[in-house]
Amino acid sequence: MPTVNSTRVMQFILLGLTEDPALQVPLFCFFLLVYSITLLCNIGIMLLITMNHNLHSPMYFFLFSLAFVDISFSSVAVPNMLVNFLWMQKKISFTGCAIQMFLSYVVGSSDVFMMALMAYDRYTAICNPLLYPVIMNNRTCLYLLVSIAVIAIINSLTHAVFTFTLPFCKDNKISHFFCDVPALLKLACSDTTINEVVLISMAGGLIVISLIIVLISYVYIVSAILRISSSEGRKKTFSTCSSHFVCVTLFFGTLIFMYAKPSASHSMAKDNVASVFYMIIIPMLNPLIYSFRNQEIKQALRKGLGKTSASK
Repeated sequence: MPTVNSTRVMQFILLGLTEDPALQVPLFCFFLLVYSITLLCNIGIMLLITMNHNLHSPMYFFLFSLAFVDISFSSVAVPNMLVNFLWMQKKISFTGCAIQMFLSYVVGSSDVFMMALMAYDRYTAICNPLLYPVIMNNRTCLYLLVSIAVIAIINSLTHAVFTFTLPFCKDNKISHFFCDVPALLKLACSDTTINEVVLISMAGGLIVISLIIVLISYVYIVSAILRISSSEGRKKTFSTCSSHFVCVTLFFGTLIFMYAKPSASHSMAKDNVASVFYMIIIPMLNPLIYSFRNQEIKQALRKGLGKTSASK
């Protein structure tokens, strides 16, 4: 029986998106721009919602929470990735890798449930407008967010424990720009079947449950919109949820691409592209798609800019 080198890996090397030296600086500039826009837009939305009392409603409370989650999602990996573009030593410690993976799954799971929660909020507002203030009161909204956080932490802790108790003795080079479970499983020198089952059942289960909530919500929403007699009323009602539907399609599409297949069939190049999309690009697009197509946000922004101009 062949012996296995069981030397413990003390650090990992993140190979990133490419090892081509000619692409490091252009990629650094591109992702720095994307990350800057992400921070600027999401922080701007959070400040706008905080300062404008007309936006103190469940819909914008969830939008505020989504902006915070999006900032956290990008910040888990992007700063370290930017440093690695300009630094020859692309190392991350064993502990640092575990923390990064844990945090990425906490905010990633939260993002998944936020999409479902916002769909349910729109369903309640459109299909049960009279009961909406009772159903989506402040206490309920807070309980929902706390529940999301607890589930996300349990999910992430499970993945972290199952992944980082594996012996990593094959290699320490991660073919990714952050510490993700599928990439780490490829480095393990023991059977990872249980880890794959846990990944697919838990991560996949969260995605499927959230997607079912979204789909059921939109079935009722579309039915309610079709029952509206005036075309102007249908257009106005649909505009309140169309942007959310676009983001849901993009977000869940990339997640399903990432995790709805066995680890053995993973192409790390394709997974890297998918991860960039849902972890970096979508957090930048969300405030643009959700907010700047929203009339109340536009009015609050114009009002805020008007006050700034008047003060000068």
